[in-house]
Amino acid sequence: MNIKSKALLLLSTAVFAGHAFAANVAEGGVQAKKINELISFPAADLKWNELPGSGGVKYANVRGNLAGKGPYEAFVIFPAGKNNPYHLHTQNLPTVVLKGTFYAIIDGKRTEYPAGSFYNLPANLHHFSGCTPAEDCLLFQYQANHFDLVPVAEKK
Repeated sequence: MNIKSKALLLLSTAVFAGHAFAANVAEGGVQAKKINELISFPAADLKWNELPGSGGVKYANVRGNLAGKGPYEAFVIFPAGKNNPYHLHTQNLPTVVLKGTFYAIIDGKRTEYPAGSFYNLPANLHHFSGCTPAEDCLLFQYQANHFDLVPVAEKK
């Protein structure tokens, strides 16, 4: 199986998981949301927006709004060489890397995720992340409630 086939398989799995596990908070618990409408976004139909204050990170929503409230699923373009400060996310952040090589540094250990990779950062995990300088990174991300990036003081 070539890298494009693997990436498409991973993306399909991520999209299915995102749809199957899209969550609504109800009565203090989480209930699965049934998906019963067609979602169709050929690449030419994606509408790209720059994430304010991100240094050039762009996103294209396919469900919900990455910059809004509630669940979302979106493609994200990270410019080549763009690095995030030390930070955390307040909820899990599943990600499929479709192009480029994204990386995360956790507890001093750097892990690179080339195209075709998947990772799921747990909520509140302090880390650095970014895109290597070779080419822009194209990611697919989804969360149960809006995207956030909370800067934290670096551990000494």
